[in-house]
Amino acid sequence: MTTSDKFTGKLPDDASSDTASDPASDPASDPAARLSENLCKVDALTHRLNEVMSRRATGKSGHNKSLDGPDQELFARAMTSYWTKAMADPAKMMQQQMELWGKSVSQFAAAQKPAQQAEEPAKDRRFANPMWDNNPYFAAVKQQYLMNAEMIEKAVSEVEDMDDLDKRRLGFFSKQIIDMMAPTNFLATNPDALEKAVETEGQSLLDGLENLIADLEANDGELIVRLADESAFEIGGNIATTPGDVIYRNRMMELIQYRPTTDKVHETPVILFPPWINKFYILDLKEQNSLIKWITEQGYTLFVVSWINPDASYAETGMEDYIEDGYLAALREVKAICGVSQVNAVGYCIAGTTLAMTLSLLKQRGDKSVKSATFFTALTDFSDQGEFTPFLQNDFIDGIEEEVEEQGLLRSFIMARTFSYLRSTDLIYTPAIRSYMMGQTPPAFDLLFWNGDGANLPALMAVQYLRSLCQNNEFARDGIELMGHTLRLDEVDVPLCSIACETDHIAPWVNCYRGVQQMGGRSRTFIVTQSGHIAGIVNPPSKKKYGHYTNEDMALDPADWLESADFHEGSWWPRWEGWLRKRSGKMVAARAPGDSSHEVLEAAPGSYVKVKANR
Repeated sequence: MTTSDKFTGKLPDDASSDTASDPASDPASDPAARLSENLCKVDALTHRLNEVMSRRATGKSGHNKSLDGPDQELFARAMTSYWTKAMADPAKMMQQQMELWGKSVSQFAAAQKPAQQAEEPAKDRRFANPMWDNNPYFAAVKQQYLMNAEMIEKAVSEVEDMDDLDKRRLGFFSKQIIDMMAPTNFLATNPDALEKAVETEGQSLLDGLENLIADLEANDGELIVRLADESAFEIGGNIATTPGDVIYRNRMMELIQYRPTTDKVHETPVILFPPWINKFYILDLKEQNSLIKWITEQGYTLFVVSWINPDASYAETGMEDYIEDGYLAALREVKAICGVSQVNAVGYCIAGTTLAMTLSLLKQRGDKSVKSATFFTALTDFSDQGEFTPFLQNDFIDGIEEEVEEQGLLRSFIMARTFSYLRSTDLIYTPAIRSYMMGQTPPAFDLLFWNGDGANLPALMAVQYLRSLCQNNEFARDGIELMGHTLRLDEVDVPLCSIACETDHIAPWVNCYRGVQQMGGRSRTFIVTQSGHIAGIVNPPSKKKYGHYTNEDMALDPADWLESADFHEGSWWPRWEGWLRKRSGKMVAARAPGDSSHEVLEAAPGSYVKVKANR
């Protein structure tokens, strides 16, 4: 039976005229009737939709419209430039319009011809369905969209009388509009969704609307596409399960000491500081890819900081508090528990940035508590803002300041939304299509579950980070004023190892490299691993998936460094462990968590990591 046959619900030719007794007249067995019945249920769901959207407008979410897009002056300047150019050279502008009209007419004419099988599969995954090439309607829609997108991109590239920064922002936000208007994002022009609706007699649309409303209700009317099936995971149950214990707690963090897996351990313990923008268990998702578990198996006493997920009561908490009650407190407690004078410290992402500032502070105080430092994808020089450039200008940062002044914190969904728009097709539109048009349940994918389990940022800390570091680059320039000191990047002089990721769009390896070049120590090791911000770091040797690059010459510019670097197959983990081993002292008896003055408070992963973010 074809799809169209299923949809018509026609009676067989020999059907009795007494349809009351005919099974085909029963709505339960009539596909068209079932479709109609399902679509009628939309009314009830629409009522729920209207209700949740009214709460968004008037409720506690306090939606800040200034964070939805750039200052409209950006587009006004672009339009002024466009029309000025049109007046100065009308012939060229008309030529461009005639070119678009000509392509559109040619495309319309081509659409009238019999459909032909596409010779090559579509390179754009959005248009993988054969109907985009073989069906005249969908082929015309696709081609017209691609032509319009090309025309917009060309127009933006030819805008004059705008500085490079504004033109870069214009290009980014124009690309967002292009991606948003893709025909795959609309039911009437998405063949996959239409086929699914017919196949399921409309149930997929009903399920999709239910998914949409559930996501809106869960977030006070803010549309945050759920990426993973949250019911499939339990923190401490089937993820974040490496055995350990919380042995210290304060208002900023819980300190977890992981249980040894070897009889002997290196004398110098390791403290790992994860980013507080996300939760630490990205490094302990499951046994086979857990960096935390792997470190303990190599014979190290490992401590990991689990940061508090702050609420509005943390509004006045700044970078100083993270350093004082996070880094310095952890150093103090670990030295006391292990009976040592030095530790090896690791900082991931923003925690690596802050580790570098802490090292400058320790140097000025004459404190040699840190024997070596390791940085995972950590930016310390923000002179190039990379892909975040569109969001790090005053219109957005002003909006964030308004947001945090009202809320007391920067809510996690705002950060998540910003990160997602850097990869909008993969992290917004494709998941939305699957969930809202196809009616699919989000996958039980641990990485996506972690990605959706966000953390808030305290108001003061967020503004300090965005203004002083991201915008003004104070740490790498003249120094950043914190805790009565001027902290400087060139004062980071302990032996260090920095791991950056080749395709990282959050902390580009080139920028990480430039920061390490400015550090003051003579013992500097730099490794570039294949893949991105997460997969490049969570790269266990057993996977044999991504390789890495090394080059001892840190005087080279980034391009020459990579060009002359040695490539090594496999994970960087063993190479880093070899570097760490040389700085970890003799072997001693394995240490159980805590001591007489640090009783076990609870089992890992602790309580702080389970606190959900305010939305």
